[in-house]
Amino acid sequence: MTPTHPSRFGVRARAAAALSALTLAALSLSGCGALIQAGHKATPSNSAATGSGNFEKDAEKAIKELENSTSKAYGTEGMAPLKSIAPVVESAAYDLGADPAKDERWKKFYDQRADWGKCERAEYQGAECATIEVPLKWNDPEGATLSLLLTRVPATGDDKKGSLLLNPGGPGGSGAEHVAAYGSMTISSTVRKQYDLIGFDPRGVKDSDGVQCLDDAETDEMLSTDIPDTEEGKKKAKEWADKLAKACKTKSSDRIQYVDTYSAARDMDVIRAAVESEKLDYLGFSYGTYLGATYAEMYPERTGHLILDGAMDPALTTNEIVAGQAAGFEQAIKDFVTWCQNERGTCPLTGSVDEGIQQLRDFMTNAGKNPIPTASGRKLNETLASTAILTALYSNETWEYVALGIESAKNNNSADVLLMLADLANEREEDGSFKSNSTFANVAVNCLDHIGVTDEKWLKTEGERLAKKYPTFGPSLGTEEDGCANWPAKPVRFPKEIHAKGSSTIVVIGTTHDPATPYAWAESLSKQLDNSVLLTWDGFGHTAYGRSGGCIEEMVDAYLLEDKVPDDGAKCE
Repeated sequence: MTPTHPSRFGVRARAAAALSALTLAALSLSGCGALIQAGHKATPSNSAATGSGNFEKDAEKAIKELENSTSKAYGTEGMAPLKSIAPVVESAAYDLGADPAKDERWKKFYDQRADWGKCERAEYQGAECATIEVPLKWNDPEGATLSLLLTRVPATGDDKKGSLLLNPGGPGGSGAEHVAAYGSMTISSTVRKQYDLIGFDPRGVKDSDGVQCLDDAETDEMLSTDIPDTEEGKKKAKEWADKLAKACKTKSSDRIQYVDTYSAARDMDVIRAAVESEKLDYLGFSYGTYLGATYAEMYPERTGHLILDGAMDPALTTNEIVAGQAAGFEQAIKDFVTWCQNERGTCPLTGSVDEGIQQLRDFMTNAGKNPIPTASGRKLNETLASTAILTALYSNETWEYVALGIESAKNNNSADVLLMLADLANEREEDGSFKSNSTFANVAVNCLDHIGVTDEKWLKTEGERLAKKYPTFGPSLGTEEDGCANWPAKPVRFPKEIHAKGSSTIVVIGTTHDPATPYAWAESLSKQLDNSVLLTWDGFGHTAYGRSGGCIEEMVDAYLLEDKVPDDGAKCE
C-alpha cells in the first residue's frame, strides 16, 4: 500500500541484472495501493445492522473511545487528539450467526471443487485456472453471486503437502496474476516442490467481477493530473474524487457495498474447501496480512500455516495509517539519498544528505512547472515523478532506477526511465490502457475497511503537521477534504485489535526500513495475536520473503515444510 494525494487514489513498483529486480519489485507493487485520508462524513444511514446485534454497540463504543484520544502510533508524534470519527454500518459478512462451512444454507458454495483448466489470459499460460461462486451478500446465500478467478501452479514434486494460498497486497492487487506470472519467482523451489501455489483475484478485483468506474482515458488523466497546493488544486482534487465516486456508482452499484475485507475473508474459506484443504495455508503480503488476520479471527480453528509479511495494524484509524506511511517514506527518502551519495559511483543528488533530499523535492516540484519530455511524446510532471520515486522506494534493488532517471532527466532532458516506473506503478500499458482495475478496487475496499476523523478543522491541522514533519510526501497526504466523503458505499469496519484466539501459530514478519507498512505495525499485530511469533529483517523496502537473502526464507520454508515454528523474536540482517 502506498500513500498518495486523495484525488489520485491508486499508486503501486544497472543493466540486465537490475531488470529482474524491477520485475520482482512489480510483484509487490502490483498489490500496493493508496489509503484515502480521513473517513466518511458523519451523515445518517438507513442501513440496518444484520447479524450479531452487537456490532452497532461495539462500533459506537470503540469510536467513542477513539474520539479525543491521543494517538501513540508510529508517525503520529504531535498529532492533535482525534476528533469526530466517521460512523459505520455492519458488513453483510461480519456475523452470520452460524459457521457457513457447516450450515446447509451455504452448502452449495462449500460443495464446489476447483475444476482446473487452461487460462484465457495469455500471460497466465504457465498456470491453470478455475472459477468458483461466492455469495454477493454473505448473509443472503440464496441471493446474487460473484465469480472468483483462481490460478494454480501445481507442485513440482510427487510428495505433495498441500495448497498454499497467496495474496500480494493492495487492496486491489491481482493474486491470480501474482501466482500465474510470478509464483515461481517469489516462492522457493523447495516449497513449490510440495505445495500447489494458489492465487485468486479477491471480489471486486480484476477478473473476479471487478469494480468498474472510469474509462482508460479518464483513468490516465486522473493518475497524471498535477494537484497543486492551492485553492484551485483543492477544487480540482474534489472534482476528481466526485467524478470517480459517481462513475463507480453508475457502473458498479450492484457490488460496491460488498467488496470489504470481511467478505473477502469469507470467500477464502470457500477457496480452502474448493482446493480440498482441511485447513488454510496462506502467505499474505502487505494488505494481504490484513486479509489473513481477518480470516484467522473468523476461522481460528481452520488456520494452518499462516505467514503475514509486511503487516498492517488493524487497530489504527485511516489518519494514523497515513501518518505512519508519511514517516516511513520520509525515512526511505533519506535511506535512498544516503545510498546514492555513499555507494553509487556518481550521484545526481549532491552535497549533504539533507541537501540531496531537498534537491529531490525540488526535482519533483520543477517537473510540475516544466514537465520533462520522453521519447513517447508524453511528459513527466510532478505527479508522475512522485509516483515513479515512490515506486522505487518499495525495494532498495530498484533505487538505481531513480538515480538513473534523475541523472537522465538532468543531463539529457529525458524522463523515459522515470515514466517507465510511473507506468509500472499505475499498471498503464503503452497504448494507454490499464492492466487491471486496481486503482478502483483499491479505493472501493479502503473506503469500506477504514475510517478516520471527519472534522475539517482537525484535518487541516493534521495536514499542516504532515507537511512540516514529513516535507517530501507529507504535503500531498494532508487534506482538508475527506477522500471517501462522497463514496457510494458506507464503511463497514472500525479500528479494532485482532486476537484470533484458538488459531495455529501465526508468523508475522516485519522489515525495519519498510516505508509502506512500518515495522512498528508488525510489532503491534504480533502483540495483538494470541498465538504468533515475530520475525524481523533488518533491511530496506517493502516486505521480506523473497528479498531477505535467504534468512527469512529459510525460517518460513521450514515452517511450511517441516512444521517448525520459528523462534519468536528471531532477526535477520
